[in-house]
Amino acid sequence: MTMLEVNELSKQYQRGGNVFNAVDRVSLSIEAGAFVSIIGRSGSGKSTLLNMLTGLLKPTSGSIFFDGVDLGKLPDDDLSRLRNDRIGYVPQGVSALSNFTVLDNVRLPFFLHKREGDASGRAVFLLDEVGLLHLAGMYPAQLSGGELRRVFIARALMNAPDILIADEPTADLDPASSDEILQLFSRINHNGTTVLIVTHALDALGFGDRVLKMDAGKLAVAQKMAINRIPNYNQ
Repeated sequence: MTMLEVNELSKQYQRGGNVFNAVDRVSLSIEAGAFVSIIGRSGSGKSTLLNMLTGLLKPTSGSIFFDGVDLGKLPDDDLSRLRNDRIGYVPQGVSALSNFTVLDNVRLPFFLHKREGDASGRAVFLLDEVGLLHLAGMYPAQLSGGELRRVFIARALMNAPDILIADEPTADLDPASSDEILQLFSRINHNGTTVLIVTHALDALGFGDRVLKMDAGKLAVAQKMAINRIPNYNQ
């Protein structure tokens, strides 16, 4: 079953009077249960692409179908509900609420729309899954960078989404922490959640079942030999 279908997706911006495509006619199909990694240099269009796939940014042209639903035709309220219920998003950078405990940060998506269930129980379960249950009562300022990333992943999983999408989830982490985060994504995928990550780090190449490369807004299958010829790819 196709989870995500992208057809000729583009996003244009103006810079100095000139028009350029941050994302240039990208087509992509992701099957349910897949683990897809998109690599590329900073500024290649990866984050812009993700923001469109999650419904946070409207494309200039093209279409995005999520489980057969055309995101471009959904009213804002319906799009917000779909994103909250079915798409888990781990944004780039720090996005924790500083005056909320770790537990409350994880529980937050549960309360954005009316639903039934045990929010605290689900959050405790997820914190245990990502190895942070002992930090449930702490505040974001008391956590390391790697611990915060795991909080964001737990939060993205709060409503049991069909797909987990992450933007540079290992950025600024040391190698050991990066490996822990990627191993966590692998476990989440093995438990049945579709995973899509974008990164400029080559350490993601050992994870997932498909690796794509983004360059100047265009998306293509990553060629292993070509990747090996880029020693400073993460700069």
